Amino acid sequence: MAEILLFHHAQGLTAGVLEFAEVLRGAGHTVHTPDLYQGKTFQTLDEGMVHLRSLSFDVVVERGVQAAQGLPGELVYAGFSLGVVPAAQLATARPGAKGALFLSGFVPPSEFGSWPGIPAQVHGMQGDPEFADSGDLDAARQFAELVDDVELFVYPGSAHLFADGSLQEYDEQAAALLTERVLEFAARVA
Repeated sequence: MAEILLFHHAQGLTAGVLEFAEVLRGAGHTVHTPDLYQGKTFQTLDEGMVHLRSLSFDVVVERGVQAAQGLPGELVYAGFSLGVVPAAQLATARPGAKGALFLSGFVPPSEFGSWPGIPAQVHGMQGDPEFADSGDLDAARQFAELVDDVELFVYPGSAHLFADGSLQEYDEQAAALLTERVLEFAARVA
């Protein structure tokens, strides 16, 4: 089974992120869920972004990189929204990566170096302003077109963190399909 380092989104290590990790564990995978906010969670994305800015983006990303220390190199790096940044950095720069999962966000791995040719999935909603309107979707399309073994899944709707069951924007149908695809991916790269 796969060993996965899963990073939370800007609202923190919510119950929904932890539940998602439990589903992966239930399928036999080992999942690490570092808390980049050191215990703080936020009710809204805006509140989470205020906290992120108070810490500095670089500090949060560095915490993500440090979370990988002491773990084996052969990891799947995964992140929700904000969490895609340390996931992409580690997948690109840390030797031995087995795969990458970018959920509700995308950052071109070329920001951190050259892509190591590992499998990856990108998931997001077609009308999500944080994903589609920000340029993430266009960058993800280009990445999927240019790189072998990269899958892009675009779901109908406009929710940002649609796979976090603890948030109001949770979309049960889209989240179930995302989870099914992630489980298949994790089993394949294990």
